Amino acid sequence: MSSSTTTDRSAVAMRVALDRQRDAFHQDGPPSVAVRRNRIDRLLALVLDNADAFADAMAADYGTRPKAGSMFTEILGMISVIEHTRSHVRQWMRTTKLMRAARLFGLRAEVQPCPLGVVGIIGPWNFPVNLVVLPAAAAFAAGNRAMIKMSEITPRTADLMKTLAPRYFDAAELDVVTGGPDVAAAFAGLPFDHLFFTGSPSVGALVQRAAADNLVPVTLELGGKNPVVVSRDADLSRSATRIAQARMINGGQVCVCPDYVFVPDDRVDAFVGIVRDTWRSMFPSIVANDDYCSSVNDANFDRVVALIDDARAKGATVESVAPVGESLPDRATRKIAPTIVRDVDDGMAVMTDEVFGPALVVRPYSDLDEAIDYVSQRPAPLVAYWFGPDNGDFRRFIRNTRSGGVARNDFAAQMIPSAAPFGGVGRSGMGAYHGKAGFDAFSHYRTVVGTDLPFTITGRAAPPFTRSIRVTTTLGLRMARNRTRRRLRLRPR
Repeated sequence: MSSSTTTDRSAVAMRVALDRQRDAFHQDGPPSVAVRRNRIDRLLALVLDNADAFADAMAADYGTRPKAGSMFTEILGMISVIEHTRSHVRQWMRTTKLMRAARLFGLRAEVQPCPLGVVGIIGPWNFPVNLVVLPAAAAFAAGNRAMIKMSEITPRTADLMKTLAPRYFDAAELDVVTGGPDVAAAFAGLPFDHLFFTGSPSVGALVQRAAADNLVPVTLELGGKNPVVVSRDADLSRSATRIAQARMINGGQVCVCPDYVFVPDDRVDAFVGIVRDTWRSMFPSIVANDDYCSSVNDANFDRVVALIDDARAKGATVESVAPVGESLPDRATRKIAPTIVRDVDDGMAVMTDEVFGPALVVRPYSDLDEAIDYVSQRPAPLVAYWFGPDNGDFRRFIRNTRSGGVARNDFAAQMIPSAAPFGGVGRSGMGAYHGKAGFDAFSHYRTVVGTDLPFTITGRAAPPFTRSIRVTTTLGLRMARNRTRRRLRLRPR
């Protein structure tokens, strides 16, 4: 059977699944708070009941992925956000009453948060469970059904999710799709009521283009080159240690990993020395170390190695922090040693491409404006990091740069509050979720206004226009004009 035939059949099956969910949504109507919470609970149970199996599947997909790391970042990391969402569903569902005083005269206005219908979710490979479950929980909280397309790059994890989902959900509530890039492309082209994608900017552009054919709104959670600024008054030892540790989470394959670091020019050597010592302490061995995460596949391994080789060939100083006696990078295990890259310029691919691997670029700066100008003149990252006190320099950095979030003195600190929205801006994403932002992303706020007044308000805009309408319009415009002019005089440029 040809691949095109398989894809065509998958497309038909996905459309049948979408129609089934949409029919059930229309038949049942907006679900109650109890139903929404029950769906969230079943989703959480699906993950928690099978946490060991998911961790094992992810380890098999990667080759080496530490189980403790998967449990902490992939599974434990989602619980607080989901619990926060669950506990606030009733509050977020409430209708908002507008113009309360007008109700006394027969004019009633309200805004209802309404579910959209069926949400499509396209997941990534770097956190293949966490980053489909979190948006699905938000979609359930808003009253929707969900279809999930798992990443084909982590096929064992995808197959496990597809096998387990029917034990916890009717397919009319949650359906899981697996398959390759052609299936993903067909999935993105379905007429969902909302499409949620996590992945690279290049693929995100394709997803948005496919969704546009059906005018499907999208949320894009993308990546970017996340900058770090180490301030002159930062604790250098603490800063360098935390940055070094952050770069190695999931083998550097995290969309919020620090990508390049600006360090005061008179402290660069000391900073690099601490990073080097931190990595040597973390990884006395690498090739046979089960705590050292592999590149997810050959393609990503080759891509990261090529970025490092390109920088070296173009004059960068490249230091591989490999244990004594180990030859790295090692294709058999797809492991690349932690790597420090210095003396870079913008002609090197490592300064334009998201690294998504265990390499950290270090750049000197003499004046803070150098770092601010560099960051602000490039596509907005998903997160910008600052190491140092919360002072005027930090606030200037925030004010004059743009990013999805800002974290100070710790990795991914912007994600610690469960109520905080998470999302990018510009090339790093579109829209946000986590907390109420997730509920809002998958809801439509519908205004409902009714009047029992004995006269029409808006009907006065229809001809013929009486003298009283003309006089009222003229007076209203004159008052507005005078008010605006008065404000401008009080607040000069």
